[in-house]
Amino acid sequence: MKKALVDYRQFRLRKINQPEYSHLKLLLGWLGYFTLYFLTENLIPIEKCRPVHCAVDDLIPFCEYFVIPYVLWYGLIVFSLGYFLLYNIDAFKKLQTYIIITQIVAMIIYIAFPNRQDLRPEFFPRDNFCTDIIALLYAFDTSTGVCPSLHCAYSIGIASVWLKEKDENVWLRAFIALFCLIICISTMFIKQHSFVDFIAAIPVCILAEYLVFHKIYPKDKLK
Repeated sequence: MKKALVDYRQFRLRKINQPEYSHLKLLLGWLGYFTLYFLTENLIPIEKCRPVHCAVDDLIPFCEYFVIPYVLWYGLIVFSLGYFLLYNIDAFKKLQTYIIITQIVAMIIYIAFPNRQDLRPEFFPRDNFCTDIIALLYAFDTSTGVCPSLHCAYSIGIASVWLKEKDENVWLRAFIALFCLIICISTMFIKQHSFVDFIAAIPVCILAEYLVFHKIYPKDKLK
């Protein structure tokens, strides 16, 4: 079993500026994100938001079972950040910075160009555990501020960082990358996002990729 690089049991808030723990300050990015999320969700009226839609959306059927990978996305974020916190602090810094960049860009877009999607079904075609979960999701996560999709942007970022970790098990990295792709697809099948939201997340991720790694994909990592 791997040994943790830092003993976080010894961490106290007063030690946050010590080199051993200073990387934890990056987690404050989540505080800023949730603050902006609350403001954009509550201060921008839905009638001011422009609907996002394309022809591809009409070809994608509603399938409630995709809510499973959609919800597991939350666990994937915690797992990835937690794993790197313990075993690869440089990767943690890169992933958290990647997430912060996508958050900032997305929030600027949500404020400058308010948007929403009107894809959610009026009635679920079936009544089961998965549709119950989706109903809860619809209740606490409004249909505004959707383009670009942060669900997709985070997933692409997680896949990118894991794929560059050549010291990690190849099957684990491949599984996480594939799972991230399924998560992106899931956003459209549960009608939480438009296909446009997924496409719009790609240039945001390209920007984050460049800023974090200084290249779209370092040549030495392709070997």
